[in-house]
Amino acid sequence: MKKYLLILIIPVVLSAQNFNGRFSSSAYTFERYDLNESSETYLRTFQSLLLNINEGQFSVRTRINFEADVMNSLDTDPRLRMYNLYLEGRNLFDIATIKIGRQSLINTVAGGVYDGANLSLKYKGFELTGFYGGNVPAYQKLEITDDFANDYVLGGELVSTAVENFRFAVGFIDKNFKPQSYEAIRLDDNFNPITVLIQRNSNQYKYISGEVSYILEDDLELNSSYEYDVNLETTSKIEFAGRYSQIENLGVNFYYNYREPRIRYNSIFSVFNYGNSQEIEAGLDYKLSDEYTVFGKFGYVKYEDDNAQRLSLGLNTFLGSVSYRKTFGYAGELDAVSLYTAKTFLEGLITPSLGLSYTSYKLSPDSEKNNLASVLLGLNVRPFRSLSFDIQGQYMDNKIYKNDLRLLFKVNHWFNTNLNVL
Repeated sequence: MKKYLLILIIPVVLSAQNFNGRFSSSAYTFERYDLNESSETYLRTFQSLLLNINEGQFSVRTRINFEADVMNSLDTDPRLRMYNLYLEGRNLFDIATIKIGRQSLINTVAGGVYDGANLSLKYKGFELTGFYGGNVPAYQKLEITDDFANDYVLGGELVSTAVENFRFAVGFIDKNFKPQSYEAIRLDDNFNPITVLIQRNSNQYKYISGEVSYILEDDLELNSSYEYDVNLETTSKIEFAGRYSQIENLGVNFYYNYREPRIRYNSIFSVFNYGNSQEIEAGLDYKLSDEYTVFGKFGYVKYEDDNAQRLSLGLNTFLGSVSYRKTFGYAGELDAVSLYTAKTFLEGLITPSLGLSYTSYKLSPDSEKNNLASVLLGLNVRPFRSLSFDIQGQYMDNKIYKNDLRLLFKVNHWFNTNLNVL
């Protein structure tokens, strides 16, 4: 596949009329303690490139990340991650868009990246999309699976917006994970230790999904979705979300879901008994003025043999937000207060930010209470539209992370170059 992809990509690169993207370089430092209370300081560096090479209706798109530690190298250093590398042809014959190569998969059942092809056909309010490819190895290595028959993702979706204000969608996805064989020590019939090769069955997701949405300008929005587990022959998820805002300055939100745990077919976890959960949440937000909005939400979660509740209150302003969150019941007891603010000065040249939070929590009414305090300080400097600098510091203190301080520095450079055509 690598050879054929290069054959497709090279003509676009050689005849390209536009290059655009972003290059980022960052450094992140933290201190780690071992069981003997001795510490080591790490300074990890990350170089990231987002690059688009364009020629008419065709583009080569790639996203790469390179990371390493300059003070205490990890066993996996240095590491190159290839997130995207694909050829895209847009609006071909006024109907088709195709992507070939390593690309992102955005799906409610199984996301990530895959090596393969994606074809989308659009015509008069209808869109049909199909995709197939191999699963990407761990850490997004630039390698392709050697077993497409057992290590693949396959699916498609049909979407219709032909009816005014409505969106309908039905989809299917089949993702199969190639099992990793390994050797283990076992006892033979005479109780002597022997080495045995363990080969497991494939782990698989196979789901059918459906969506219905209705949006009436800014007054009403309704979204619903359904997922069916083909392997287990059962409903996996039902979800509904809505917002009503026809009353001046007032918004009403509602959310409900029913969910079964998502277990891979043939996985060892499928032998355990497990229960579903149901969740319902309702909230209000009221606009006091153009600069201030108050909001509140209450949620209830029902488990097989117990339940939990949560409450959120807050205020959004032109300077930032402040909120309070409380949970109680089976999910544990928690009280948390947080504040975040950011303000731009000198026409976007400088943007300082501040985040504060304090949390008190315990797993059950009889458990020990734990407290967590954190402070986040940041500064963004953007002298030009194409260049920015970020520095951010985080301080955290609880019984596990005592006086924990972390620092991040990042440089971003955006570029867009049109080549002269003779």
